[in-house]
Amino acid sequence: QVQLVESGGGSVQAGGSLRLSCVAYGYTVSSVWMGWFRQAPGKEREGVAAIYSGGGTTYYVDSVKGRFTISQDNAKNTLYLYMNSLKPEDTAMYYCAATFARPGVGAYLEPSRYRFWGQGTQVTVSS
Repeated sequence: QVQLVESGGGSVQAGGSLRLSCVAYGYTVSSVWMGWFRQAPGKEREGVAAIYSGGGTTYYVDSVKGRFTISQDNAKNTLYLYMNSLKPEDTAMYYCAATFARPGVGAYLEPSRYRFWGQGTQVTVSS
């Protein structure tokens, strides 16, 4: 059974940093596409970053490029999202997700392409 468990959210001031973690159960993170997504109140869920470590490939939404880094620790079967220079607009519930099938060119950050989801961890950035 595939299960994803996120942790690491919290409240920080603008300019601060957080590290989100997502432990995967039931499969090996290095063999699938994984991503971080976020959803703010009243807004649609959006893709933040995606990774396929089998090919060393990462993708980011423009708004987080240069500030966020997605990575995996295959030994710990864990996905990470390092978030630096946080802004109030980064406030959202953050989810990790996984899919065995390649999302498709241009769709790596599309939530509908991911099958398995965690419960989410809240990130709040104050100004």
